[in-house]
Amino acid sequence: MVSLPCLSFSHEVRNMLRRLPPLNALKAFEAAARSESFTRAAEELCVTQGAVSHQVKALEEVLGVKLFNRERQRLMITEAGREYLAVVRDALDRIAVGTERLVQRQNSGVLTVSTSPDFAAKWLVNRLGRFAEAYPGIDLRVSATMHHVDFAREEVDIAVRHGDGSWAGFDVSRLCTEQLFAVCSPKFVSGRNRIAKPQDILNFPLLHLDDRAAWARWFDAAGIVDADVSHGPVLNRASMLIDAAVNGQGVALARTALAAWDLINGRLVRPVDVSLRLSKTYWIVMPKATSMLPKIVTFRDWLLAEAADDARQLKTLVS
Repeated sequence: MVSLPCLSFSHEVRNMLRRLPPLNALKAFEAAARSESFTRAAEELCVTQGAVSHQVKALEEVLGVKLFNRERQRLMITEAGREYLAVVRDALDRIAVGTERLVQRQNSGVLTVSTSPDFAAKWLVNRLGRFAEAYPGIDLRVSATMHHVDFAREEVDIAVRHGDGSWAGFDVSRLCTEQLFAVCSPKFVSGRNRIAKPQDILNFPLLHLDDRAAWARWFDAAGIVDADVSHGPVLNRASMLIDAAVNGQGVALARTALAAWDLINGRLVRPVDVSLRLSKTYWIVMPKATSMLPKIVTFRDWLLAEAADDARQLKTLVS
């Protein structure tokens, strides 16, 4: 019972403190007082001299206090005006500093991205140094997980997910287009027993992802009927599959995005030019409410630029 009057008093005080003069009037007063001239204040604020004079007069009427005197065609601030200037200047400085901090926080600070473990391992991690060098003010945090992020409950700003782009209610951008093709170590395309045509791949271990169905479809597309794809290990992560191919353990089928880094850097090659078109690819997903925050826009645009650069470089590679 004792706390109720205190709460009521505090509420009344807050209401009283919020009875503020118009911000434009305060800005006109501060500029005029600092320059001791309505004309120079008008030039600074990009308004007319009459507008500044009107704003100051309106402020004096609201306060019931004379803020300036005109003496010998000079504008002289009164003692009351000088005291009020200190208050107004401090308040405007605080607003300016707070605004700058807010803008900097939106442009920099922590940015958390959620991706699948495969995308993180084979695409994103290789490029983190470039991003950090280009945008040192953004503290990037990567969360590699298979579950689709709940933006409302998790501290995640942006996600990269594989799918068909159907994420209703979110801002979605396609990162790239993808195909499925054979990749292997460069040593498999040199020497007497090299891979020169699709049939030759059957002479090497086949690396499978989850099951052996993908290789069966690929050989059908290559015109090889009833190919024996029963040999070779089955792995459950695309990143492991690609790493095994890099290490010369066999030939793998890889998606464009995940194989791009190793292809561009010469650790993998495409032994034959046969590929399967894929309907699903990687998408950048983020809440619409925050999609235009500067640091999120920066990261999204960087992702798109990196993917576009991959596409350009992959076109120049010759099997």
